[in-house]
Amino acid sequence: MLAGALLGGHPAGAAAYAASGDPTPQAEGGNARDREMFQRPGPVPGSVFRDCGACPEMVVVPAGSFMMGPRPGEEYRTYYETPQRRVAIAKPFAVGKYEVTFAEWDACLAAGGCRGHRPFDWYWGRGRRPVTNVSWEDAKAYVRWLTQRTGRPYRLLSEAEWEYAARAGTAGPYHFGATISTDLANYNGTYWMRTGGEYRRKTVPVGSFPPNAFGLHDVHGNVQEWVEDCWHGSYHDAPADGSAWIAGGICSGRVLRGGSWYWGTAHARSGARHGLKTWNRNNLNGIRVARDLAP
Repeated sequence: MLAGALLGGHPAGAAAYAASGDPTPQAEGGNARDREMFQRPGPVPGSVFRDCGACPEMVVVPAGSFMMGPRPGEEYRTYYETPQRRVAIAKPFAVGKYEVTFAEWDACLAAGGCRGHRPFDWYWGRGRRPVTNVSWEDAKAYVRWLTQRTGRPYRLLSEAEWEYAARAGTAGPYHFGATISTDLANYNGTYWMRTGGEYRRKTVPVGSFPPNAFGLHDVHGNVQEWVEDCWHGSYHDAPADGSAWIAGGICSGRVLRGGSWYWGTAHARSGARHGLKTWNRNNLNGIRVARDLAP
């Protein structure tokens, strides 16, 4: 239920790209080097591409199925994360290799997008640190700008897509395995005095820690990431096709995933979830984007 603002706790050439049915992205600038830089492959899992110089770097994630939600008996498992169920992702899709950075957000802002919102960085620095102080509404404005800028269908991930991409074929609490340490992710290692470890008290530049098997960085900690779904108090009647769950939910609140620099291990789990009001801006909130690929 609502409680104030909180709800619940490699590259190929142009020929390969064209053969996929996805038109070659328009390069920024007209020289041969730019054209080569932005000619990308089709839906080949593990392929990395960027649709424009100011756009996020994207990784193609394969189709597949997985058990969504933590397994029974997993520490910190809550009712909000049940029942565990199988979800099938029918098509490959692209996911941001990193959380959206201040530099990427500031490019949107300079181009007249992103609702004119310049998020405060808390004097931690901008550049390659993940953008914070963005609401779900801001996140939607950012993906709209990316779509307009590139002509490509950018969007937020669904909650199921997020967990599938974060797990990257794993079933435990973290893509590393059953345990996590602050050498592997940016979270509060002193939270509840349970695990020990470092508490950095701020974000770190994206890509500071190893990626998961799909090539995605910082799915555990750093910033919590907005997804498309409305808030529901459990997975009862949730769609099994990986689509965003909108019907029947509290759509004044949306789901966030992945924990943050402030929260401890419980929030950093692959299956952990909570929600906030769509207007909420704070220094824990960030963005990871998705993009559909050609059929």
